[in-house]
Amino acid sequence: MSPGSLLLVYAAIAILALIVLIARYRLNPFITLTLVSLGLALVAGMPAGEVVAAYEQGVGRTLGHIALIVALGTMLGKMMAESGGAERIARTLIGWFGPRNVHWAMMLVAFGLGLPIFFEVGFVLLIPIVFNVARRTGVSLLLVGLPMVAGLSVVHGLVPPHPAAMLAVHEYRADVGRTLFYALVVGLPTAALAGPVFARLVAPRVRLPSNNPMEAALLDEGLGHVPDEALPGFGITLATLLLPVGLMLLGGWADVLAAPGTALNGGLRFIGNSVVALLLATLLSFVTLGLMRGFGREQILKFSQDCLAPTAAITLLVGAGGGLNGILVGTGVAAEITAMSQRFELSPLLMGWTVAALMRIATGSATVAMSTAAGIVAPVALAAGYPHPELLVLATGAGSLVLSHVNDGGFWLVKEYFNMSVAQTFKTWTVLETLVSLIALGLTALLAVLL
Repeated sequence: MSPGSLLLVYAAIAILALIVLIARYRLNPFITLTLVSLGLALVAGMPAGEVVAAYEQGVGRTLGHIALIVALGTMLGKMMAESGGAERIARTLIGWFGPRNVHWAMMLVAFGLGLPIFFEVGFVLLIPIVFNVARRTGVSLLLVGLPMVAGLSVVHGLVPPHPAAMLAVHEYRADVGRTLFYALVVGLPTAALAGPVFARLVAPRVRLPSNNPMEAALLDEGLGHVPDEALPGFGITLATLLLPVGLMLLGGWADVLAAPGTALNGGLRFIGNSVVALLLATLLSFVTLGLMRGFGREQILKFSQDCLAPTAAITLLVGAGGGLNGILVGTGVAAEITAMSQRFELSPLLMGWTVAALMRIATGSATVAMSTAAGIVAPVALAAGYPHPELLVLATGAGSLVLSHVNDGGFWLVKEYFNMSVAQTFKTWTVLETLVSLIALGLTALLAVLL
């Protein structure tokens, strides 16, 4: 067996080890990723003195770009939650759509609110609204809840300014504004098909227990019974939420709106930078959803500090995924995968989806899968001169969502809050995630043909 083939065998064993250690033995994913990365480096023949440095370099390169996005997005999400802005948007859209179409309303609510925050944060933020809506309208919890998780999942995997999508934009050297535009074009129909349409089909076929402990605990808490007049206005809440999206779109189309090299062009690119856009939106939220809602400066400071603690785990996990990527590059595994893809003439688009899918199945984390796959596939795409790097971001994001199972925190989150068995969670959540992945890949491929 050639040295290159041995490297691929070692990488396959490493991925299998990740699955077994995380899924079977329930080891901490951060520790597991670190151990497997270092072990792979040693087995692959990397000098022992270079192993830790290569891992640290991968961690640092990843977190250097992502940490600010995580922090600012979390603060904006916290202000949405504490001010009642999330509740206001949900009530307004449900009022527009009516009781018969609440599943469509929840998909749109999740798609909008999920833009600046992680899936887990958005889920916990919206689940009390899901319980309230299901009880008020008398429909199945799955009919309301599955569209919500579909909307959150799509924006988590495909749409900037989510950290993994932003890292993929950076790796593929894509334009963030165009990526955002294409992500919306692909993401909205994907969320519609995998969310409300799928929920309408599967909800009657899955019988949930009549008593849901999480529903009983949450319906008596939070903003569910706050009167409308005590909530912030819909317009100002939506404007605050969508400000970073608008700014990034402006930055992406700066060359169309102003001549390259001019001060206006530079200004549009500056405010369209994801960090600057999120920073401006977060500062605006301190005013519109903080001071204007009667919160004092001390309370706003407390909100912005308290919300950062839960992000530590996901930030470390993303960093560990970057460390694994550093090892894959340093040992030559990434180069061997590149050579293999060229031998089989695998398109960068399909390669991005496939590598991300393998990492998703191995680690359970869409963020780790997308960031690691982008680091592996980007050199191939750049060497091949692939003309649409924005579509590579979408294809890689689609692959990072496939086949959620027991090593994914989202799997257990959905299972416990919806009070389902493991088998029922596979029939609903796992199928939904796989539909999102395949539909998004298909639409991205169609977009590539059209472009």
